[in-house]
Amino acid sequence: MVLFLTAVSGIAWTIVYIASIQIGVKQETYAIPVAALALNIAWESIYTVHGLATDVSLQAVINLVWAMADVAIVYTYFRYGRRELPNFVTRPMFVAWGIAIFVTAYVVQWLFVLEFDWSQAARYSAFLQNLLMSGLFIAMFVARRGDRGQSVLIAAAKWIGTLAPTIVFGAIEGSAFILTLGILCSVFDLAYIGLIIWAKKNPAALIPALPEEQRTTA
Repeated sequence: MVLFLTAVSGIAWTIVYIASIQIGVKQETYAIPVAALALNIAWESIYTVHGLATDVSLQAVINLVWAMADVAIVYTYFRYGRRELPNFVTRPMFVAWGIAIFVTAYVVQWLFVLEFDWSQAARYSAFLQNLLMSGLFIAMFVARRGDRGQSVLIAAAKWIGTLAPTIVFGAIEGSAFILTLGILCSVFDLAYIGLIIWAKKNPAALIPALPEEQRTTA
């Protein structure tokens, strides 16, 4: 059961990343909120290296696949993310801010490793950043005034990809901390799925927020 749920999580999150790359390139935006993206790639790269160096498990291989996919999503952020910001934010300012976010994410992930053992650090940080991502997806929907750069596939796969390890570590292994965070993630994820479905059915009710560069040239 644990191996099956691990595979489900791996497949679901891989779908999230592939769909995010596709929609990001197609719509010339980025599909994962940058703070969550930074924490994700930091987590995946750190635990990929550690996992492959100590125990080549299924999860270590999955982490490697995720990290490689996240590199492409990071590219979409730096390629198109400047358009989401006001004109006074110059390209150098945007790049410097982006680098600061990613450096901070690596520092935070290493602090988890230093504070806890590798296994606990991986679990606690993963679920905390997952909850952050769930909230930020809703915030991105609101900021963009619609589903630009987002899709039901991304939302649903994110929910399933989080629910599977919630069952493993929260229910089967009995971690109240992880179970609670996982349930909160599901609440936010299901709300987000509902928002995306509603946006698809009611496009006239939304006024999409265009990137700053498009607004100034419109």
